[in-house]
Amino acid sequence: MKTTLVPWRERLFRPVSRIEEEMEGLFEKMFGDGSETLPTGAFAPKTDLVETDKAFEVSVDLPGMKPEEVSVELRDGSLWISGEHKEEKEEKEKTYHRIERSHGEFRRIIPLGSNLDPEHVEAAFDSGVLKVTVPKTEVTPTKRIEVKG
Repeated sequence: MKTTLVPWRERLFRPVSRIEEEMEGLFEKMFGDGSETLPTGAFAPKTDLVETDKAFEVSVDLPGMKPEEVSVELRDGSLWISGEHKEEKEEKEKTYHRIERSHGEFRRIIPLGSNLDPEHVEAAFDSGVLKVTVPKTEVTPTKRIEVKG
């Protein structure tokens, strides 16, 4: 049996590498580069983001938390949701076999864009789920301007 080695041709894979780099850049723009560190004891609540024609709708699972433990802000085209869920004190006369419920600080920063209406943002907390609605503003159409010479 005869085997031949095909010489490595780096340029053959260059377009794939370029696409991969572009995709990484897009994900970094959308979700951040991962360099932002969370505080010690932090947790990341499950979050859904839905876009409609008129608004962005964000749902965040925060079981066991109270509305006063949560902060919602709209800054520079991003929705900032943060808070702290206090750890329940362990009772000394009880033997804990498992502690799985999340506690500590959390922060979620969700980039939404620039066509937002900050005056009509609504946030509601019900049954451990935070729902935030961020209405969109109308996008101003591009206007072509004649250059006179």
